Amino acid sequence: MNELLTGAVTGILFGFLMQKAQVIRYDRQLAALRLQDMTIVKFMLTTILVAMVGIYLLLDLGLVKLSVKPLVLGGNVLGGLIFGIGWGIVGYCPGTAMGALGEGRYDSIFGLLGMILGAAIYAEMFPLMKATVLTWGNFGKITLPGVLGINHWIVVVVLVAAFVGLFRWFEKKGL
Repeated sequence: MNELLTGAVTGILFGFLMQKAQVIRYDRQLAALRLQDMTIVKFMLTTILVAMVGIYLLLDLGLVKLSVKPLVLGGNVLGGLIFGIGWGIVGYCPGTAMGALGEGRYDSIFGLLGMILGAAIYAEMFPLMKATVLTWGNFGKITLPGVLGINHWIVVVVLVAAFVGLFRWFEKKGL
C-alpha cells in the first residue's frame, strides 16, 4: 500500500511539473518535433539528470538495487519508430497525453485509446517478436559505466556537464 501511495504522490507531482513547464501543450509538442522549441527536450534531460543522480545516490547508500533491462537494438529501433510516428500523428506521448487529459484536453483521449490499442497489438505479437525482433542486437544487461569500465559518478558528472552545455546552447539559439 505504501508503494502505491508513493507512486500516486510522485505521479501527481510529476504531472504538476509537466503542466507548469508547459510540456503538455500541443503546440510545444509539435514545435519539439519540428526542432523549433526545445522546452520538452530540456524537461526530459532535466528529468533524466535528477533520476540519474537520485538512483545512483540511493544505490550507493544501499537503499535500492538496479534492475537493468537488456539492450536489444531491434526492439529499441522498432519501438522508437512506432513511438515517434505515433507522437507525430497524435501530438502527445503517454505522459503528456495523461497530463493533457487531466487538464481537460479531451483530444488526448484519442491518443490514449491508440496507445492502449498499440499495447494490445504488441501483447498479441509478443510471441512472434520474442523469437525475431527482440533477439536482434541483444547486448544483454549493460550500463554505460559498465561498458566504459569506470565509476558511475564519472559518467554522471560528464553527462551533467554535457547537458548544461546543451541547455546553454539551446538558450543562446532561442530554443
